[in-house]
Amino acid sequence: MHTKKRYTAFQMAVWTRFETLLFLLIIVAWVTAYFFLDLSWLKIPWTPLALIGTAVAFVIGFQNNAAYGRIWEARKIWGGIVNTSRILGMYLQDMITNEHAISPLKEEELSKEIKTLTYRHIGWMTALRHAMRASKPWETTSNHRTNREWNMHPPEKESVVEEDIKSYISDSDHAYTMSKNNKQTALLYLQSHHLKALKEKGLIWEFAFLQLEGVLEELFTLQGKSEHIKNFPYPRHFATLNHFFMWIFVLLLPLALVPQFAEIGLEITNQNSFIGTYFIWLTIPFYVIVAWIFHTMERIGRTGENPFEGTANDVPISTIARGIEIDLRQNLGESLDEIPEQFPVRNDTQF
Repeated sequence: MHTKKRYTAFQMAVWTRFETLLFLLIIVAWVTAYFFLDLSWLKIPWTPLALIGTAVAFVIGFQNNAAYGRIWEARKIWGGIVNTSRILGMYLQDMITNEHAISPLKEEELSKEIKTLTYRHIGWMTALRHAMRASKPWETTSNHRTNREWNMHPPEKESVVEEDIKSYISDSDHAYTMSKNNKQTALLYLQSHHLKALKEKGLIWEFAFLQLEGVLEELFTLQGKSEHIKNFPYPRHFATLNHFFMWIFVLLLPLALVPQFAEIGLEITNQNSFIGTYFIWLTIPFYVIVAWIFHTMERIGRTGENPFEGTANDVPISTIARGIEIDLRQNLGESLDEIPEQFPVRNDTQF
């Protein structure tokens, strides 16, 4: 997630530099050919091009709205994870007691049970964010330089889930979790089994057990929603047609724009022959501007479709998960020296 008010003009120029150069080469070739060769016959009227441009603007706008909707939904899901995690931490500390215990435990033992459950929840968040960072073939970071240009990677690309969750769960839990394809689901199952065992010992009252199971149910729901966005992309036929339509418009644009500027130049020739002769070359900046706008809008939608890739335009799930961990561990009474620091912001980007 980009943390500043807006991107700078330099950042946008660098982000689109290759496409801008390509547009420049296309229009320079067209103007040069039109200027030095007799190509006045090679043109199309503005009406069909305007219709194409209008259609392209509509489909790009639809794509951008859909991409924003996916980002906003992902942010609400992880906002729900924040709230539910805090509720879970509160319930664990207040509902695991000796009040109805068959064999009361010492305070140290109760605290250990609470810590085990809390740490396993942190392990669940760690497994979930790693799952959300897994590469998919339709994502831009998998097959395009778009989001690799800045040489920035989310923390999950610099570590593996096996190592990251090891410090939060026991060896037996770790072996069980690693044997499952969906590791975050396995950890929630372990949480439920643990709560059931505590309930059978009387360390959790029946009603409190139902409350805690309800929290786990909500976590399952939020996990499923997050996985739904991750595993179901913006429909590929829409994305493909948007891309093709944009390029059809960009490639046809010189056929109308260059002759138009040439005609204006002929009208100016009677008053100023020099300006009239070379007026056609003004097509170059105008074409680059129009093509750049259409392509950049399409690219914004394309790179915003998948909110968990870990780019500057995505939901900062690593930062969110680490923030929850810090909150939970502080409320367990741990000192700041024992708690990991928040992931650093790099190039004005939270991951």
